[in-house]
Amino acid sequence: MRWLRFAVLILAVTVLQKGLLARWSSKPDLLIILLVFFSIYCNTSEAIISSFTIGFAADLVGSPMPMGPQMISFGLFGTLLAYLNRVIAIKRMPFQALAIFVTSVLTGFLTHLLAYITGEPIPSNIYIVVLVTSVYSSIVGPFLFLPIAWWMRIKVNRYRR
Repeated sequence: MRWLRFAVLILAVTVLQKGLLARWSSKPDLLIILLVFFSIYCNTSEAIISSFTIGFAADLVGSPMPMGPQMISFGLFGTLLAYLNRVIAIKRMPFQALAIFVTSVLTGFLTHLLAYITGEPIPSNIYIVVLVTSVYSSIVGPFLFLPIAWWMRIKVNRYRR
């Protein structure tokens, strides 16, 4: 993996997530999309490292929550998805959208559960927010995989049988 390109991509997406997309009431989670992308298209060790790094970036963006819950949940589910990808190939867009949706729901619920355990107040509509964010992310995500693959110089064989 090209780690300098990875760092620039994570930095750009983190700034975009916090700055530009923060104006919308409901928005896709671009960091979850990156998590699923790197879990699918990188080898297992690179996917695990990138999952924890993306989780750290998500902790930096999610300022009201304490540091750590998103890093743990992103790392855990990114690792799980990387190992699952060794068994089940997630190469088609509907499967990628499903992987983004499930990963987003699971990381969102685990993040808020860990924040609740540490004593942070949880809003009453958190389940709706997590589900809406997951749906938006799963709709937008597969269309962003090709530009991300181009930037990272990863070969994506979309139409091979």
